[in-house]
Amino acid sequence: MDKNKSNKIIAQNKKAYHDYFVDEKYEAGISLCGTEVKSIRNGNINLKDSWCNIVEGEIFVNGMHISPYEQGNIFNRDSRRVRKLLMHKREINKLYGLVKQTGVSLIPLSLYFKGSKVKIELGLCRGKKLYDKREDMAQKSAKREIERSLKSQNR
Repeated sequence: MDKNKSNKIIAQNKKAYHDYFVDEKYEAGISLCGTEVKSIRNGNINLKDSWCNIVEGEIFVNGMHISPYEQGNIFNRDSRRVRKLLMHKREINKLYGLVKQTGVSLIPLSLYFKGSKVKIELGLCRGKKLYDKREDMAQKSAKREIERSLKSQNR
Protein backbone atom coordinates (compact mmCIF):
# COMPACT_ATOMS: atom_id res chain seq x y z
CA MET A 1 0.00 0.00 0.00
CA ASP A 2 1.35 3.40 -1.00
CA LYS A 3 1.67 5.58 2.09
CA ASN A 4 1.07 8.80 0.10
CA LYS A 5 -2.46 7.71 -0.80
CA SER A 6 -3.65 6.95 2.74
CA ASN A 7 -5.50 9.88 4.30
CA LYS A 8 -6.32 9.88 8.00
CA ILE A 9 -8.80 12.63 8.85
CA ILE A 10 -7.96 14.42 12.09
CA ALA A 11 -10.61 17.15 12.28
CA GLN A 12 -13.51 18.41 10.19
CA ASN A 13 -15.25 21.77 10.18
CA LYS A 14 -18.92 20.75 10.11
CA LYS A 15 -20.02 24.29 10.89
CA ALA A 16 -18.55 25.44 7.56
CA TYR A 17 -20.95 23.18 5.65
CA HIS A 18 -23.83 24.60 7.69
CA ASP A 19 -22.90 28.26 7.19
CA TYR A 20 -21.49 28.22 3.64
CA PHE A 21 -21.96 26.81 0.15
CA VAL A 22 -18.66 25.13 -0.81
CA ASP A 23 -17.87 25.89 -4.47
CA GLU A 24 -14.35 24.46 -4.83
CA LYS A 25 -11.89 22.56 -2.63
CA TYR A 26 -8.11 22.94 -2.49
CA GLU A 27 -5.37 21.05 -0.66
CA ALA A 28 -2.56 22.89 1.11
CA GLY A 29 0.32 22.00 3.38
CA ILE A 30 0.65 23.75 6.71
CA SER A 31 3.72 25.04 8.51
CA LEU A 32 3.79 23.66 12.06
CA CYS A 33 6.31 23.20 14.86
CA GLY A 34 7.03 19.80 16.45
CA THR A 35 4.84 20.07 19.53
CA GLU A 36 1.90 21.18 17.37
CA VAL A 37 2.20 18.03 15.26
CA LYS A 38 2.25 15.87 18.39
CA SER A 39 -0.84 17.63 19.70
CA ILE A 40 -2.57 17.14 16.32
CA ARG A 41 -1.74 13.42 16.45
CA ASN A 42 -3.62 13.33 19.78
CA GLY A 43 -6.59 15.03 18.07
CA ASN A 44 -6.42 18.26 20.09
CA ILE A 45 -7.50 20.65 17.33
CA ASN A 46 -10.53 22.81 16.57
CA LEU A 47 -11.32 24.30 13.15
CA LYS A 48 -14.69 25.75 14.13
CA ASP A 49 -14.02 29.50 13.87
CA SER A 50 -11.03 29.42 11.52
CA TRP A 51 -10.66 31.32 8.25
CA CYS A 52 -7.91 32.12 5.75
CA ASN A 53 -6.55 35.32 4.29
CA ILE A 54 -3.96 36.20 1.67
CA VAL A 55 -1.31 38.80 2.54
CA GLU A 56 1.44 39.82 0.10
CA GLY A 57 1.23 36.62 -1.95
CA GLU A 58 1.20 34.28 1.06
CA ILE A 59 -1.79 32.48 2.53
CA PHE A 60 -2.40 32.20 6.28
CA VAL A 61 -4.96 30.43 8.47
CA ASN A 62 -6.37 32.38 11.42
CA GLY A 63 -8.35 31.19 14.42
CA MET A 64 -7.34 27.52 14.21
CA HIS A 65 -6.93 26.27 17.78
CA ILE A 66 -4.28 23.62 18.49
CA SER A 67 -4.15 22.79 22.20
CA PRO A 68 -0.67 22.91 23.77
CA TYR A 69 1.12 19.57 23.95
CA GLU A 70 1.15 18.32 27.54
CA GLN A 71 4.83 17.30 27.57
CA GLY A 72 5.93 20.24 25.42
CA ASN A 73 6.89 22.70 28.23
CA ILE A 74 8.90 25.63 26.75
CA PHE A 75 8.56 24.42 23.15
CA ASN A 76 4.79 24.98 23.04
CA ARG A 77 3.58 27.82 20.85
CA ASP A 78 0.51 30.02 21.19
CA SER A 79 -2.56 27.86 20.56
CA ARG A 80 -4.29 30.39 18.25
CA ARG A 81 -1.27 31.76 16.39
CA VAL A 82 -1.47 32.56 12.68
CA ARG A 83 -0.06 29.68 10.64
CA LYS A 84 1.30 29.82 7.12
CA LEU A 85 -0.16 27.53 4.47
CA LEU A 86 1.95 26.05 1.70
CA MET A 87 0.54 26.30 -1.83
CA HIS A 88 1.86 27.04 -5.30
CA LYS A 89 2.12 30.73 -6.14
CA ARG A 90 -0.24 30.44 -9.12
CA GLU A 91 -2.90 28.79 -6.93
CA ILE A 92 -2.57 31.55 -4.34
CA ASN A 93 -2.88 34.23 -7.04
CA LYS A 94 -5.97 32.53 -8.48
CA LEU A 95 -7.58 32.36 -5.02
CA TYR A 96 -6.66 35.97 -4.31
CA GLY A 97 -8.42 37.10 -7.48
CA LEU A 98 -11.52 35.07 -6.69
CA VAL A 99 -11.74 36.27 -3.08
CA LYS A 100 -11.31 39.95 -4.03
CA GLN A 101 -13.71 39.96 -7.00
CA THR A 102 -16.62 37.70 -6.16
CA GLY A 103 -16.87 38.13 -2.38
CA VAL A 104 -16.23 34.52 -1.41
CA SER A 105 -14.27 33.31 1.62
CA LEU A 106 -11.54 30.75 2.17
CA ILE A 107 -12.58 28.42 4.98
CA PRO A 108 -10.64 25.38 6.30
CA LEU A 109 -12.88 22.31 5.87
CA SER A 110 -10.72 19.52 7.26
CA LEU A 111 -7.26 18.64 8.53
CA TYR A 112 -5.74 15.26 7.74
CA PHE A 113 -2.53 13.26 7.45
CA LYS A 114 -1.42 12.38 3.94
CA GLY A 115 1.32 9.90 4.62
CA SER A 116 3.32 11.59 7.37
CA LYS A 117 2.49 15.16 6.26
CA VAL A 118 -0.30 17.29 7.74
CA LYS A 119 -2.56 18.71 5.03
CA ILE A 120 -5.49 21.09 5.22
CA GLU A 121 -8.45 21.17 2.85
CA LEU A 122 -9.62 24.68 2.01
CA GLY A 123 -13.01 25.50 0.60
CA LEU A 124 -13.88 28.44 -1.60
CA CYS A 125 -17.18 29.29 0.11
CA ARG A 126 -20.16 31.59 -0.35
CA GLY A 127 -22.22 32.50 2.71
CA LYS A 128 -25.68 31.03 3.18
CA LYS A 129 -28.69 33.15 4.03
CA LEU A 130 -31.07 32.14 6.81
CA TYR A 131 -33.64 30.78 4.36
CA ASP A 132 -30.94 28.61 2.72
CA LYS A 133 -30.08 27.10 6.11
CA ARG A 134 -33.77 26.41 6.80
CA GLU A 135 -34.16 24.77 3.40
CA ASP A 136 -31.15 22.51 4.02
CA MET A 137 -32.50 21.51 7.44
CA ALA A 138 -35.91 20.71 5.91
CA GLN A 139 -34.29 18.54 3.21
CA LYS A 140 -32.23 16.65 5.79
CA SER A 141 -35.23 15.99 8.02
CA ALA A 142 -37.30 14.81 5.02
CA LYS A 143 -34.49 12.48 3.98
CA ARG A 144 -34.26 11.08 7.53
CA GLU A 145 -38.02 10.55 7.62
CA ILE A 146 -37.94 8.66 4.31
CA GLU A 147 -35.09 6.44 5.55
CA ARG A 148 -37.02 5.69 8.76
CA SER A 149 -40.16 4.73 6.88
CA LEU A 150 -38.19 2.50 4.48
CA LYS A 151 -36.42 0.87 7.39
CA SER A 152 -39.73 0.18 9.18
CA GLN A 153 -41.27 -1.27 5.99
CA ASN A 154 -38.39 -3.69 5.52
CA ARG A 155 -38.92 -5.27 8.95
